[in-house]
Amino acid sequence: MDKVEAVKICEKILAYDFDDPSLLVQALTHPSGAKTPEDSYERLEFLGDAVLGYVICELLFKKYPNRNEGVLTKIKSAVVSRETCYRIAQNLKLHKVMLVGRGVLREKLPPSILANAVESVIAALYLDGGIKIARRFILQHFSPEVVKLSESITYDNYKSMLQDRVQKEFGAIPEYLILDEQGPDHCKCFKVSVKINGQYFPPAWGNTKKNAEQHAAENALCSLQSEQVPYAYD
Repeated sequence: MDKVEAVKICEKILAYDFDDPSLLVQALTHPSGAKTPEDSYERLEFLGDAVLGYVICELLFKKYPNRNEGVLTKIKSAVVSRETCYRIAQNLKLHKVMLVGRGVLREKLPPSILANAVESVIAALYLDGGIKIARRFILQHFSPEVVKLSESITYDNYKSMLQDRVQKEFGAIPEYLILDEQGPDHCKCFKVSVKINGQYFPPAWGNTKKNAEQHAAENALCSLQSEQVPYAYD
């Protein structure tokens, strides 16, 4: 595949036409296919990593106003990871438009290379169209990852956060009580409340016991901090 064809195909994938196609060529060029190190994607990868991190931090800051810095940092690290960028590259089928040297097979490019390519493409979009274009691409392709990973990290976090606080302040351990169950066996919802030293905190619903417990733990944390609870329970 030559450079012109790669650019045309990739522009369709990205839904964006470059004013300076040479930026996209560089973003797609693996070191094996570059005449000099400066012609490969490596410098763009450096910039793209920073742009991706900025946009994700901005998104998390606005999307999760009740999350503390520690939780936001964990989510951000997971979202901008090599694993996530590789999944994006697979979804976009970037391997088909990578410009590689002889003896290098696009179909067998390592995950790390395809992850790097996502960051270099982000940099090319930023340099050609500005932060607005780069942000549009990032939000379109990374937002589902943000939701998925934030839920996973949050679910692993609120119960432990509550337990640490309750042990320090009250010398007790939170109890999780199921107050109600609704729905058929294959699709049940659970209503759970946290009990601390005999005091019940605002309950929360969840589509699994684990989710309900985490939501209830977040409600309890917010109540202890005199903040509005995030999950309704009626």
